[in-house]
Amino acid sequence: MSFLNAEVRRLKSTDFQDLDLKEAGIWPVTLQVVLVLIVFGALFWASHWFLAAPKAEDLERLQAKERQLLSKFETKAFKAANLPVMREQMAELETRMEQLLEMLPTDAEVPALLDDISETAINNQLEVEYIRLKPAQNRDFYVEQPFDIKVRGDYHRIAAFVSGVAGLSRIVTLHDFVLTPVSQGEDLELSLLAKTYNYRQGAPLPSGGK
Repeated sequence: MSFLNAEVRRLKSTDFQDLDLKEAGIWPVTLQVVLVLIVFGALFWASHWFLAAPKAEDLERLQAKERQLLSKFETKAFKAANLPVMREQMAELETRMEQLLEMLPTDAEVPALLDDISETAINNQLEVEYIRLKPAQNRDFYVEQPFDIKVRGDYHRIAAFVSGVAGLSRIVTLHDFVLTPVSQGEDLELSLLAKTYNYRQGAPLPSGGK
C-alpha cells in the first residue's frame, strides 16, 4: 500500500507538460508502464499492418484458389471415374445414330417411299386421292421433306393404313390429321401432313461425330 500511495503522490506532483522522454527512466513507475504499453501497442499495430495483413490477404487468395482447384479436381475425378460408362453410352448413341441415319431416305429414295405409302393404302383397300410432295425445308442437320396425303375408306382401314405408314422401314412422321365423313355411306376422308427426313451431307452430327 505504501508503494501505491507513493506512486499516487508522485503522479499528483508530476507536471506532465515538463515530461521529457530522455528522462523516462526517472518517471513514476505507472507512467513507465503506460509508455511501455503504448510502445508495444504501436509495434503490434505496425507489425500487423505491414506484415500480417498482406500475408492474410495472400492466404485468403490462396485459400480461394485452393477451393477452385479442389472443385475442378472433384469434377475431373468424377468424369474419370465414370469414363468407361460414358464411353459405353457414347458407343451406344453412335450405334443408334447410325441406325437412325440408315432409316432416312436419300433424295433418290423418296419416290420409292411415296410408292410404299400408296401401296400401303391400296393394301388396306383405301382410295388414294393424292400423295403430293411439298417444298423441302433445310434444317440444321437434315432436310425435311413434307408431303400431303388424302385417302378415303372406312375407319378401321384408315387406322390400319396410318399404322402401316408409321411402321415403314423409312422414318415417316404424321401430322395435322383431319378426318371428315363422306356424304354417302360409312366412308371417311383422311387428310394429313406427312414428313420424311434426309441427312444433310457434310453437316456435323448432333453428337459431334463425323
